Amino acid sequence: MRHTPHYLLTDPAEVKRLIRRNPWMTYVSPASTGLVSSHYATLLEETDDDSIVLVSHFGRPDEVAHELGQHEVLVVVQGPHGYISPNWYAEGDFVPTWNHVTAHLYGVPEILSDDENFRILGDLVDHFEKRMPTPISLDIDEEKARRIARGTVGLRIRVTRFDARAKLSQNKTPEVRESIIAALDGDGPYSDAALAAEMRRLE
Repeated sequence: MRHTPHYLLTDPAEVKRLIRRNPWMTYVSPASTGLVSSHYATLLEETDDDSIVLVSHFGRPDEVAHELGQHEVLVVVQGPHGYISPNWYAEGDFVPTWNHVTAHLYGVPEILSDDENFRILGDLVDHFEKRMPTPISLDIDEEKARRIARGTVGLRIRVTRFDARAKLSQNKTPEVRESIIAALDGDGPYSDAALAAEMRRLE
């Protein structure tokens, strides 16, 4: 990402929060055939320290294309983002921008055993189903679920470094920031309540 020191997000706890809230991630691998990119639902494996650990699964044969386990991969986490109109600025300030919260995570994937992969798949389903009125679990038909799971490869990534940004109009006055937040919270063409909420966190 562009080097913007005043937007740096360096707190691992904040990066973990971003991961929890944005589980759909982009994986980029520098494979021997060239760059390869895929998108998968991903969970944060909770730890008691500042370490960041991701667990996910790839559909076969994506793991071959990515050469998983042979090199470092980049995982992109995209949080709330959106267009910021100069209509929301003070008079005379006419340059728009794009606010965002984004993290680039790096690490070498560890390939999971079939049993651990199935456990992670179960955790993934349970994580999203828990909001439903009648959650569905892989336990409903474990034999069938295990057959389907054979088409996937589980992985764990212990993040060795990250580069994250929270670009949220920190360069504007408090009055302009409030104007931006109000517009994002409104019903205009670029309203975005989630982005407004991220900006409020900095107040």
